[in-house]
Amino acid sequence: MVNPGIPRTLILEAGPRRARKNKAMPRTIRDQDALDYHSKGKPGKIEVVPTKPCFTQRDLSLAYSPGVAVPCLEIEKNPDDAYNYTSKGNLVAVISNGTAVLGLGSIGALAGKPVMEGKGVLFKRFADVDVFDIEVDTLDPEEIIRCVELIAPTFGGINLEDIKAPECFEIERRLQEKLDIPVFHDDQHGTAIISAAGMLNALEIVGKDIADVSVVFMGAGAATMGCAEHFLNVGVRRENIVMLDRAGVIYKGRDQHMNQWKERWASDTDARTLEDAMKGADVFMGLSVGNLLNKDHVRSMADSPIIFAMANPDPEITYYDAKDARSDVIMATGRSDYPNQVNNVLGFPFIFRGALDVRARAINTEMKLAASRALAKLAKQDVPDNVRKAYGGEDIRFGPDYIIPKPIDPRVLIWEAPAVARTAVETGVARIQISDWDEYRENLERIYGPSRNVVRRVVRKARQAEKKIIFPEGEERNIIRAAQVLLDDRIARPLLVGNPERIRAQAADLGLELEGAEFVNPREDAERIAKRLYELRARKGMLPHEALSQAKSPLINSVMRVYLDEADGIVCGLNRTYAETLGPSLGILRRKEGVKKVSGMYVIVFQDRTLFFADATVNIDPNAEDLAEIALLAGKTVRTYFDTEPRIAMLSFSTFGSTRHPFTEKVRKATEMARALDPTLSIEGEIQADAALNPEMVERSFPNSILKGNANVLVFPNLNSANIAYKLMERLAKAEIIGPIIMGVRKPVSVLNHWSTVDQIVNISAITAIAASRAPELRKEEAIRQQVVERSEKAD
Repeated sequence: MVNPGIPRTLILEAGPRRARKNKAMPRTIRDQDALDYHSKGKPGKIEVVPTKPCFTQRDLSLAYSPGVAVPCLEIEKNPDDAYNYTSKGNLVAVISNGTAVLGLGSIGALAGKPVMEGKGVLFKRFADVDVFDIEVDTLDPEEIIRCVELIAPTFGGINLEDIKAPECFEIERRLQEKLDIPVFHDDQHGTAIISAAGMLNALEIVGKDIADVSVVFMGAGAATMGCAEHFLNVGVRRENIVMLDRAGVIYKGRDQHMNQWKERWASDTDARTLEDAMKGADVFMGLSVGNLLNKDHVRSMADSPIIFAMANPDPEITYYDAKDARSDVIMATGRSDYPNQVNNVLGFPFIFRGALDVRARAINTEMKLAASRALAKLAKQDVPDNVRKAYGGEDIRFGPDYIIPKPIDPRVLIWEAPAVARTAVETGVARIQISDWDEYRENLERIYGPSRNVVRRVVRKARQAEKKIIFPEGEERNIIRAAQVLLDDRIARPLLVGNPERIRAQAADLGLELEGAEFVNPREDAERIAKRLYELRARKGMLPHEALSQAKSPLINSVMRVYLDEADGIVCGLNRTYAETLGPSLGILRRKEGVKKVSGMYVIVFQDRTLFFADATVNIDPNAEDLAEIALLAGKTVRTYFDTEPRIAMLSFSTFGSTRHPFTEKVRKATEMARALDPTLSIEGEIQADAALNPEMVERSFPNSILKGNANVLVFPNLNSANIAYKLMERLAKAEIIGPIIMGVRKPVSVLNHWSTVDQIVNISAITAIAASRAPELRKEEAIRQQVVERSEKAD
């Protein structure tokens, strides 16, 4: 198994030798830190948590006797019902006998338990798969096979772990034949799947055909043979593979240190040593021991060599030595402090997630290939800012130093698990079908918390809208990166304003294509835009030459295109203030009928809930009438754009008259006005923030509150408090901030912050697209409302 993060205080040698203190590597974690981590609080790293309530007598009677008899009888009649009434469908057994533990060697079943618990942590953390780690205290393969066979009904899948070669090959093969659930030896296949993804991308970068490259495998254990087998499936030719063990090249006719599994990889070659094998080789795959390769080995390889030095914790050659020997080398290791980390956590959680979700009977070759290809394709996508931030803000993009996705990239789940699940369905090993793959991906998003589902729902609605969004700052790198995401995910059609050649050059520098994007040079079409602008603003003091000058401005040009229905909405503000963006937009697009003041709302996405803050953008000190209008606009926006029923809290430092002051009186009056204007909205106030958000407090102290402590829209009394609050949420609570959504303009206008990330630009663009899809309907509603008002006035 390639180590996802072992403390580097020890050199860990393969086999049953004793570990020795590592003098070559710096201490990055003390031994006592590791012991404290595992021992403090509840010992170990995992626990079993009930998924159903068990507090009352009724709960007990349902959880156990007599109620539990009912699902038991259903399962007896139909064994597949175990997936419906038990945790079987999300439960994996991690099985080990401790004979090949993380390079520690044969330390025994019990001593390997911390590793197996760690495996369970990674399953849960990255893919929400539940795990029982089972340490089997035997060296007899037959006993392991029989043990797993007997306990298999409990589980939806079996992950074999840290069982030494060659016994692991026979154990996996026999269990795959006997069981109708996935059996997966991660030491073999996990490393193979991730390294193959990296190799495919490396070969693309250097321009070599996979069918022509020669590959040297160093090591003849489970991981090496698993990689070699998988590489055949991705296109490497058998005659181009040379494998070595501690005795040298495995060649046809060799009779020492051989077995039936090594025989399969015996080559018809004159090479006998590592030096021989490395001459002219295109690819080196190391799964052996540290510091085995030297610079001369690297220099002897073919042009643009590819080296995967995956021994842990010391690679066969360091990144810096390899680069020093050959500047054209593409290098990957198992370490996180070098580029291109081959980390098994990119594989097993998501492979099992996809397999379990379709109740697969096996993880077949095609599913493994699908996982490799999904990872390879993901590495070519633009990397989100939150991933870059986790790695010190470095510029991560597809190229020699980035051929494999980063282990903490949350997109791996959404790319790899569906690829595996879909392939299981297509190859006939799935028990159930998935009819809506977009919905499946939305469900996967929930693994990272309910908040992700909010964003996913917005994106899905935006896709259905199929709107064109214009970006006046089209030459900005973050805008270009966001435009690529909009195109890739079919969220909206970006129209980038600026010099097309500069935009394309920026995109090429970022490794992006922008296929499908439109480009607008505001100077080339200025006269047409100026004519329409002058018609619109002639009675507002504008002169023809002023109209022409303004039409050449990217912002005015973009706003006019929205006005002329050549674009559906505008997103802008990276290098402008709010006033500089909103002023021209309002002057041209104007407020909605009946709206006296525009306002802004932020979406505040937490791990367990989503809130909406208004007005945190525009109105500095709104009066009661303004606050009422803000509440109504916010409520309608939440209901319309997010398919969420708004529960609006009008915030103050007083709750229901507990403090008398002009400030609290303003909020109380605003609440009454808002309720009168739209009785369909649930609006409460004046109310303190804790009472608005804490159901227990409300039940105890304010039982007559209509919100019951479940407010989701918070209307602040002034810009001071709202602006401070949303920024505190972002910095201290680590909430994801989307917005601001500008409310009250006839056509969608969204304003960015100077520091908006690519994710934030994408999210606000999606909301802008949704707003554009609803704009005609809302205008129609406004017109009808206005007619009703006019008729009422005439009747009076």
